Amino acid sequence: MKYRDYYEILGLQRTATQDEVRRAYRKLARKYHPDVSQQTDGEERFKELGEAYQVLKDTEKRAAYDRLGHQWQNGQDFQPPPDWDEGFEFSGAGNGRGADASFSDFFEAMFSDARTGGHARQAGRRGRGSEHAAGAADDLEGAWRGAQRSMPGQDLHTRVVIDLEDAYHGAQRSISLQMPVLDAHGHVVLQPLTLNVTIPRGVRAGQHLRLAGQGAARVGQGPPGDLYMEITFREHPHFRVDGRDVSLDVPVAPWEAALGAHVTVPTPDGSVELTVPAGSAAGRRLRLKGKGIPGKTPGDLYVILAIVLPPADSDSARAAYDAMRQAFHFEPRANFTGTRP
Repeated sequence: MKYRDYYEILGLQRTATQDEVRRAYRKLARKYHPDVSQQTDGEERFKELGEAYQVLKDTEKRAAYDRLGHQWQNGQDFQPPPDWDEGFEFSGAGNGRGADASFSDFFEAMFSDARTGGHARQAGRRGRGSEHAAGAADDLEGAWRGAQRSMPGQDLHTRVVIDLEDAYHGAQRSISLQMPVLDAHGHVVLQPLTLNVTIPRGVRAGQHLRLAGQGAARVGQGPPGDLYMEITFREHPHFRVDGRDVSLDVPVAPWEAALGAHVTVPTPDGSVELTVPAGSAAGRRLRLKGKGIPGKTPGDLYVILAIVLPPADSDSARAAYDAMRQAFHFEPRANFTGTRP
């Protein structure tokens, strides 16, 4: 994918204020608008301008974009570094206001709704409609330019990584954020913010928690914005999560699978006793109803049996395997031909 230098596209320095971003876009958009431009590349330039403006006018997107640094050249082959957007969750991306919404692969990869599950904030909240982060950035810019009316502050978004066990029991977490704000001169700066957050019992991966009034500061007498936190689970060495259901692989000995057994199985809510039915095969799924993530309708916990062979690392062990071979006369490939049935 090719890097897009949005500052170069708008003819701006990286130190440009939000007011300068707005003025540069309006000037160039009038020049390259398809209805008035006589230049052969006018339509393409107009789309580029719209894409650049979608990012730089939004304090959240601009702050995350600036984190990439300035060492990249426009059109250069580019791969985003890991966690480049940590602390940001972009909403309203690609709404295309004032421009064609079919933006570049770079924009889609970096700022598209699809990256964050397409979370849509409540339409009409405080009469704001559905303009999302782009509209909020315009409000913030207008407020800095001296608008006298009261406006709600900008809503902000972030991701919070928790342990699976937190979803079973609930937890208190302290999170540190870098909040994009405008300084007294109209520049986007990152302001540190630390919040103590209650993680409710039964929370799911991908769920959004709203912290009312913890977004950007109010303008005039308007209410402050909200902070939306997307919950993600830290990777667990044993458990896998699908919605509210949880699964894990449990090793069993061949005789436990063949003869049946009672085994102790760990769960995120403590160990439980599980009955392995006699004659179980490798890969068999055993369901523990209601042992998944809690909720009004709790999820289930699925145990997948993994048969583990003891090592033949001694004379007695090898003798035991040989005795078993002679006792069973078992041909594991009796129905195996290697061709389609």
